[in-house]
Amino acid sequence: MDEESPDRVEEGAILWTPDRGFVSESNMKAFMEWLSGKKGRTFENYASLWEWSTLHLEDFWLALWEYMDVIHTGEVETVLQSREMPSRGWFRGVALNYAENLFRNANDNHPAMIVKNEMGGPREVSWSEMMARVAALAGFMKKNGIGKGDRVAGYLPNIPEAVISFLAAASIGAVWSGCSPDLGSRSVVDRFEQIGPKLLVAVDGYTYGGKSYDRRGVVSEIVSSIRTIEHVVLVPYLDPQSRLEGATAWEECTADGGTIEFERMPFEHPLWILYSSGTTGLPKPIVQGHGGILLEHLKMMILHTDLKKGDRFFWFTSTSWMMWNVLVSSMLASATAILYDGSASFPDIGVLWQLAEKTGMSVFGTSASFINACMKEKIVPEKRFRLSELKSVSYTGSPLSPAGFKWVYSNVGERIWVTSVSGGTDVCTAFLIGCPLLPVRAGEMQCRALGASVKSFSDDGRELYGEVGELVLTEPLPSMPVFFWNDRNDERYKESYFSMYDGVWRHGDWVKLTPSGGAVIYGRSDSTLKRQGIRVGTSEIYRSVESVPEVMDSLVIGIEKKGGGYYLPLFVVLRDDRILDDELKARIRSRIRSELSPRHVPDDIVQIKEVPKTLNGKKLEVPVKRILSGQPVEKVVNLGSVSNPSSLRFFEEFRSRIS
Repeated sequence: MDEESPDRVEEGAILWTPDRGFVSESNMKAFMEWLSGKKGRTFENYASLWEWSTLHLEDFWLALWEYMDVIHTGEVETVLQSREMPSRGWFRGVALNYAENLFRNANDNHPAMIVKNEMGGPREVSWSEMMARVAALAGFMKKNGIGKGDRVAGYLPNIPEAVISFLAAASIGAVWSGCSPDLGSRSVVDRFEQIGPKLLVAVDGYTYGGKSYDRRGVVSEIVSSIRTIEHVVLVPYLDPQSRLEGATAWEECTADGGTIEFERMPFEHPLWILYSSGTTGLPKPIVQGHGGILLEHLKMMILHTDLKKGDRFFWFTSTSWMMWNVLVSSMLASATAILYDGSASFPDIGVLWQLAEKTGMSVFGTSASFINACMKEKIVPEKRFRLSELKSVSYTGSPLSPAGFKWVYSNVGERIWVTSVSGGTDVCTAFLIGCPLLPVRAGEMQCRALGASVKSFSDDGRELYGEVGELVLTEPLPSMPVFFWNDRNDERYKESYFSMYDGVWRHGDWVKLTPSGGAVIYGRSDSTLKRQGIRVGTSEIYRSVESVPEVMDSLVIGIEKKGGGYYLPLFVVLRDDRILDDELKARIRSRIRSELSPRHVPDDIVQIKEVPKTLNGKKLEVPVKRILSGQPVEKVVNLGSVSNPSSLRFFEEFRSRIS
């Protein structure tokens, strides 16, 4: 995008303001009115509501519990036993089940799921069909000795069978854990072997970018490597006739139907196990509980995302990413979950916008990188597709530039509510999020989420406003990990979040809290660029560099050299067959100098084929920094957590130039 582009906009500029009807019909407004009428608590705006929700933590979560009318047995003895983190003891005295609360929304007036893949669709899955399949699979699990606390693993793409398998496990109190089939056997074993699953539900293969990949051999390797697996269910996704020795066919397990019998468990009983990106060492198995996830996702989906009965919620995700879990939780709001399995750019970059048209999508969830790709391709979705039902476009995964926000309003629709969210697998929710009561400002997340005591801290623990600091949480959230699996005395847990500030959760992101009550993320704090006393977040560099039309992607690394000095190389991926020449280098340097800081003009600009990324699409800044500092690849990164491990070879060779 060039300097004169109409989509260039200043950070913080107001791009959209909700009208009176939007505000008055919002779920957030209804919640505030309920608090006033039922609890005698009146709030003049969102800021005062947020402040109360974090200062009076127990009162807020109990009010939310009552407002959402959670299905449970027992009485709440204590909302939170102790605020000291890592915290446990949420909602003592009650028993519940996540799946039971999801299925109370069963209503065949609208589908439970709409599903599409590269082979066909979309097609609808009714609540009745989903309930029958869940009941049958839960019965199969119980017949085969799987029950409360046992682990059920899924090696499945983003398809209905994954949702059904998770809900069946949750209904009986088993613990779910999923991986996408694009992971190889070593990566899957690294994850599942730590938790000892008894049942594996696996797919025969998957499609991506127009190609099919048979995974039956990988499934066999997984089963032979993990001795705890007693039963395997095979989903014939590529070929209806697929079979695997020793496995039970999906249809055989799910054909009988019946009635679901929900096991109600304590609030903190494990619901699922997610995994950290695992760029160094084995991925951490993060355990989250039924009640904490239920309350957090009700808050996130109903209040902050403003989902209503019959809305259609989409997020482009795989089963390996926490956003898949969030996608499933859209059904807690009696919305329809839209599942897509395939590439976001096959056969072209318009495939997801076409999906929005065909499904009557209400919420389009994606990543900043996808929006940047749309900008580069100069696609105008509102001219190519009918998007009259689309209410909101939301991003996560990495920071989005102000120009990215403006692009949506110029090319998708002026009426769209754009929300940018930031949180993490660690809590399976967002700390920074949207709010239907507030305006949208370019480059900013609208607000801090209710109940999330998000602060910005200096290195020495001082609270900061209007300047960049460490993103921290000073109070607990109910969806924080119950524990890490096999983590004796919470050693890995405490070291991951509480080693920098005593009793305060340090998340590892740079954040600036703005005067409007919003926030801007500037990248990971452990990969910040600090040169000549000036600190710049990597995302600021990316915003500037990737606005140059020829640049598709980029990676910037700051290296403290032995004996002193600071080396700052910038690596760029160019579009089409463009070659990096002196003229393009000069334009990139000029852009960084004028928009950011002369101190952060790179020492070298180097063309690469691709940026190394995690399976969730995050740039591997810290591992690459360590490689360039002389450490061997196998010591700094778990290759099973890298989506494109061959891309790291370049940096091994490049480090000889700077030694």
